[in-house]
Amino acid sequence: MSPIELNKRQDTILQIVKENGPITGEQIAERLNLTRATLRPDLAILTMAGFLDARPRVGYFYSGKKTMASVTESMMNLKVKDFQSVPVVVSENMMVYDAIVHMFLEDVGTLFVVDHRSFLQGVLSRKDLLRTSIGTQNLNQIPVHIIMTRMPNIVFCKKTDSLIVAAKKLIERQVDSLPVVNEKEDGFEIVGRITKTNITKAFISLAETHDL
Repeated sequence: MSPIELNKRQDTILQIVKENGPITGEQIAERLNLTRATLRPDLAILTMAGFLDARPRVGYFYSGKKTMASVTESMMNLKVKDFQSVPVVVSENMMVYDAIVHMFLEDVGTLFVVDHRSFLQGVLSRKDLLRTSIGTQNLNQIPVHIIMTRMPNIVFCKKTDSLIVAAKKLIERQVDSLPVVNEKEDGFEIVGRITKTNITKAFISLAETHDL
């Protein structure tokens, strides 16, 4: 279902009801210098959408639901830095067999490959490791830097990015997680990771906070 976007008059009606409710439709119309009939469609929309409740012989009162503009603003204020988790990193010289074991022990779907400065060099997904393990190759003799995804094919985010931006990147690139980086003059220092689980927890937290 598409989100309902309120117009200026509907936002004004909400504000009037919040400050003066319960209030009748006639009283709202009087404050806006409009007829009751003119306001009827707006009041119906606000009531059906759950922003207002109405009781016979009492009037309209604010139900406590956030406007879409307010919810959107709250979502945009969720930042990567507040929900990122610790990245699971491996050395670029680690062998594929050891990387498979490490991924299993850490129970993650993505490993980030770094150099001695903790600068991001590549990304290893489950698909990368599975693809390499099929066949007769000796996994103890193949370093991960041979099979990892490298720049510029790595999608990443920064601590100050909105979670909405990070979520869009996850969906568009169809990956399980993103490295969180600090951009330096000579590379990208990895400082965290954002996963689908991180984002889900953040949105659940938002919903609980605003009682949506």
